[in-house]
Amino acid sequence: MEISSKENAQLFSNNTILPADRSSFKSESSTSKEKQSCCGGIKIFLGALSFVYFAKALSGSYLKSTITQIERRFDIPSSLVGIIDGSFEIGNLLIIVFVSYFGAKLHRPRIIGAGCLIMSAGTFLIAMPQFFMGRYQYERFPSTINSTVSISPCLQEKSQTPLSALEKSQAKINAGCEKEAGSSMWIYVLLGNLLRGIGETPIQPLGITYIDDYAIEENAALYIDFLPSLKNLFGNPVYSLYLCASILHFNSLIGMVTYKPKYIEQQYGQTSSKTNFVIGLINIPAVAFGIFSGGLIMKKFRINVLGAAKISLASSFFGYLLLLSLFAMGCENSDVAGLTISYHGTKQKVGYEQGLLSECNLGCMCSQNDWDPICGENGITYISACLAGCQASNGSGKNTVFFNCSCVGILESVSKSSSAVMGPCQKGNECPKMFLYFLVISVITSYTLSVGGTPGYILLLRCIKPHLKSFALGIYTLAIRVLAGIPAPVYFGVAIDTTCLKWGSKRCGGRGACRLYDSSALRYVYLGLTLVLGTVSIFFSIAVLWVLRKRSALQDESLSANGERDTCVTKSRKENFVNSDHLIQTTYWPEKETRL
Repeated sequence: MEISSKENAQLFSNNTILPADRSSFKSESSTSKEKQSCCGGIKIFLGALSFVYFAKALSGSYLKSTITQIERRFDIPSSLVGIIDGSFEIGNLLIIVFVSYFGAKLHRPRIIGAGCLIMSAGTFLIAMPQFFMGRYQYERFPSTINSTVSISPCLQEKSQTPLSALEKSQAKINAGCEKEAGSSMWIYVLLGNLLRGIGETPIQPLGITYIDDYAIEENAALYIDFLPSLKNLFGNPVYSLYLCASILHFNSLIGMVTYKPKYIEQQYGQTSSKTNFVIGLINIPAVAFGIFSGGLIMKKFRINVLGAAKISLASSFFGYLLLLSLFAMGCENSDVAGLTISYHGTKQKVGYEQGLLSECNLGCMCSQNDWDPICGENGITYISACLAGCQASNGSGKNTVFFNCSCVGILESVSKSSSAVMGPCQKGNECPKMFLYFLVISVITSYTLSVGGTPGYILLLRCIKPHLKSFALGIYTLAIRVLAGIPAPVYFGVAIDTTCLKWGSKRCGGRGACRLYDSSALRYVYLGLTLVLGTVSIFFSIAVLWVLRKRSALQDESLSANGERDTCVTKSRKENFVNSDHLIQTTYWPEKETRL
C-alpha cells in the first residue's frame, strides 16, 4: 500500500514509525520536493538569522558600552550595574531548558521569530527612562549653573551668597529629590534587559542546529524523557570537560567586555564617547573577522574534531598570553589633591576622610561629598572649586574659569593665588602612548581569542549524538548563562568597587557611583581576574584535547587490528573528514546506533 507524502510527514511528526523503517515510506518524489524546498528555504532562513544575530549583537554591544553612563545616570555602584547587565542571562535562564528540549519538535523558525518580537519589546523598555526622567544633574556648585550670577566657590561668609540664587537651586534639588525618592528608574533597564534575554533564548540553540541539520542529511529530533538524555550528555567526557572550559572562558570574557569601557576611561583618562567609538571601530570588527577566519580555516582544510580542539586551545593560549602584556601598559594615578597627592604636592596615597581638607581651604564652607573636579595651573586636579579655595569664577559650564584659588597657589613660587579651569587634568605624558599600545594589543587579542569560536562550536556539535544536538547546545547555553553570564558582571563589579578612591553622593543622600579609582589597583584586579579565569580554562581545554587524542589513537588501533586501515587510506579527503568525526562520536556510545 502506497503512503502519500502528507501522511508520511504526519507519521514523522507523531513518531509512530520506527527510525529504521522511515526510509521505506519516503517516496522518491517527496524526497526531491523536500530537498528543493529546503535548499530555497534554508538560504532565506540563513539570511534572516544573520540579520537577527547582527541586531542582537548591536543592541547588546550598545548596552555594554553604556555601562558607565548607566552607573552615573542612576548613581549606582558597579556591583548593581553588574546585576543589571546579568539580567539578560537571567531572562535567558528562565526558558532555555524548555526551548532547547521541546523547541526542536516544533516549528523552529516561528519560535525564533516570536523571540525576536519579545527581544525588540525589551529594547524599547530599556529606552523608557530617557523619556520619563529629567535632564541629568551634575554635582556642581550653583555658581556653575547660572552665568548671570557670580558666586564665590569658597563661601567664607554667608553674606557673600545671593540667597535667592541658592534658594532657587536648593528648591530644584529638593524637588528632584522627592521625585527621585519615589522612583528607581534603573528597574526599567533591568526588566527590559530581562525581556531581551527571554527573546534571545531560541535564537542560538534552535538557529544553529536548524542550519546544521539541513547542512547535511536531515536528522529528526528523537527524545525519550529528559533524564536519560541528560545522563547521556554528561557521560561524555569531551562534552563535560569542554563545558567546564567554556564556563571559565566566558566568565573571563564577559567580565572583561562588560567593564572594558570603564577600564579605558579610568586607566587612560579617556572620555566615554571616545572610548565607545574606539571599541566599536576597532575591537568589534576584530572579533567578527576572527570568527569568520576560524570558520574559513575549518572549511578550507576540512578540519575534524581533533583539529578543532587544537585550534580552540591555541586560540585561548595565545590570546591570554597577549593579554598578560597589558599589565605593563598602565598609567599612574591622576594627581588629585587629597586623594593621590597632598595639597603640597607630595606623592602619596592620602586617606579620604583626613586628606580632603587642608589649611588652604579650612576657611571655606566646603562639602567633601561633591564631585565637580577642576584643573589647576599647577597640573593638579581638585575635587571641587571650593576645596581648591577659589574665591571667584567667571563663565558657565565647561567654560568656567576660577580665580584666586588659594590651594592652587601653594605650589606657585611667584604668587600665592592662581587660577583653574573646569574639568580634571589630563594624565601624564606617557599615558597617550600607553593607550595606543593598549589598543594594538587589545585588537590582536580580540582577534586571536575569536578565531577559536567557530572550531569550539564544531567541537561541541560533533562530539555528541546527532539527535541530541539541540538539547546539548541548550544545556551548554544554560550553563554559560547561569555560571558565567549572571555572576561574572556582579563579582567583577564588586572587585572593581574595592579600588574606588572617591564615591559620589546622591541628591537625596547616600553613596552614589564611584568617581575616581586607584589606577594600579584597578589594573591588577581587572586584568588579574581575567587572566586567572582564562588560565584555568586552558587546563580544561588541554584535558579535552588529551581525551580526544586518546580516543583517536584507540580507534586507529581498532581499525588496524581489523585490517581496515588500508580501506580508510584510500577514501577521499571529504570522507575521511566526515568519518573521523563519526568515529569520535561512536567511541563514547558502543551500543547499537540509531538508524535515521
